[in-house]
Amino acid sequence: MPDEGSPHAERTHVETEGSTALGSSAPPGRSTGRRTGRERSAILAYLEDGPNLFTLAMNGWADGEPAWWLNLQAHPDAVVTLVDGTHPVRGRAAEGDERARLWAKWREVDPDLDAYAALRSSETALVVLERG
Repeated sequence: MPDEGSPHAERTHVETEGSTALGSSAPPGRSTGRRTGRERSAILAYLEDGPNLFTLAMNGWADGEPAWWLNLQAHPDAVVTLVDGTHPVRGRAAEGDERARLWAKWREVDPDLDAYAALRSSETALVVLERG
């Protein structure tokens, strides 16, 4: 079990439109490409915020949006599989005060967060997976 406050590393993945959109640690998540229809993989960390999960949409801090986030934007209704079972979720970008609060929560885990985010020319989306 991960330390309290650290990004979770349990077996987690999110399924959208019948295919996996993203995951945390192991196993890698899979998604169906919006344009190619080919299966894609992503490995992500997440934190919890009450019943919801949140993660950062990044390409290793390089510019551009990751494909899993673009796919989730196209199909926001998803299912997340956690150690305790499967839960319906809806993906969306956090904005305003919520984004600032969740960013600060992530910064508690990674004090270098702002320095890494500064490597990108655009704001890093903070993605909330709301449990239904």
